[in-house]
Amino acid sequence: MSLKEKIDIGNLPQHVAVIMDGNGRWAKKKGNLRIFGHQNAITAVRETVEASAELGVKYLTLYAFSTENWSRPKYEVDALMQLLVSTIRKETETLNKNNIRLQSIGDLAALPQACRKQLEEAIEITSQNTRMTLVLALSYSGRWELVNVIQKLAAQVKAGELEPEAITEALVSGALTTAGIPDPELLIRTSGEQRISNFLLWQLAYTELYITDLLWPDFRKEHLYEAILAFQARERRFGKTSEQLQKAHS
Repeated sequence: MSLKEKIDIGNLPQHVAVIMDGNGRWAKKKGNLRIFGHQNAITAVRETVEASAELGVKYLTLYAFSTENWSRPKYEVDALMQLLVSTIRKETETLNKNNIRLQSIGDLAALPQACRKQLEEAIEITSQNTRMTLVLALSYSGRWELVNVIQKLAAQVKAGELEPEAITEALVSGALTTAGIPDPELLIRTSGEQRISNFLLWQLAYTELYITDLLWPDFRKEHLYEAILAFQARERRFGKTSEQLQKAHS
C-alpha cells in the first residue's frame, strides 16, 4: 500500500501551513548562489499544491517571504521578487485549470509594483475557484499582523464604536488577515529548524507541528503524505484529557 493510500481522507487537516525553509543551504551544498535554491524550490511548491488539492485539503498557506526577509542582501531580494512575478504569471493558468483560488496575506503595499500587480491579477482571475485556496504569505509576520489588529481595535474603542469588554477571541480572529480562513491544523517546517519564525502567531495556538530535516527544494508529494500520516496518528486534545475526549466520542 502506498503512502497516499494509507491516508484517512475522513481525517484530513482542513488547513495545512508550510514554512518553506532551506533554499539557501540547498544551493550552498551544491556550490551555487542562494537564488539557485529559490529557483529550484518551485518544483516543491508545485508538488505540494497538487498533492494537497488531490487529497482534498481546503486551504494551503505557504510562508513565501517574511517582513524580516527584506533585510537580506538587495540582489537576493530583487531576484526573489522577479522570480515571484514570473512564477505567478506562469502558474495562474494552471491554478485556474485545477479550480484553485489564490489569496495573499501580508503587507502587500511593501511589494514592488510589478509584483503586486501580477499578484492582484492572479487573485482576481482565480477568485471564483472552489476546490482549494492557496494562500501566499508575502511580506508577512505574525507580530506585524497582531500590531495591525491592536491598532484597528484601539481606533474603534477611541471612536466610541467598540467597548473594550466587547473584544473577544472571535473579534480578534475576524480582524486578522486570515479572517474567514480556519486556523491551520498542521504546520510543516522543512530544514529541521525548531521554531515558527514569526508565522501566524495567533492562528497556530493549537496547530500540530511537523518538522523534517529535508531542505525545501527536495520536498515532494510523498513528504506531504508522510506529514499528514504523522498528523493523523496524533491525538488532538485542545487542553482536555484523553479520557474527556474518549467520553465525548462514546
